[in-house]
Amino acid sequence: MDKKRIIAAGGLVTNEKNEVLLIFRRGFWDLPKGKLDNGESIEACALREVQEETGLSTIQLGKFISITLHEYFDTYLKEEVIKESHWYHMKILGDPILIPQTEEDITLIKWVPLKELPKYFTKTYPNIIEVINLFSLK
Repeated sequence: MDKKRIIAAGGLVTNEKNEVLLIFRRGFWDLPKGKLDNGESIEACALREVQEETGLSTIQLGKFISITLHEYFDTYLKEEVIKESHWYHMKILGDPILIPQTEEDITLIKWVPLKELPKYFTKTYPNIIEVINLFSLK
């Protein structure tokens, strides 16, 4: 039987200092993302999820980076699913206040210089490393 596919979108957010925004959730560094709502475009979902998870409000949507697939057991649906995440580069101007979405188990948000990102790779997911590497190659 085919696994249910969940569509999601998120962003690799950079600031004017060329730093990348990382969130810390459930013991891992991650990029903000979330599930697509009915009737919502992928781009709108990506922006909404980044806003909800970080508190950022003036985000500029940039270029599409890639799509990643991730299989996991969804405790709400009580079944194995495949999450198809659509990733976009996003930019933020200035130094806005970051507000972790604690109801999504986000405990920390941090700006990390591009050259320091590999230090965080031991505590992140392979798909996140893939998105960061694809972005930094562009």
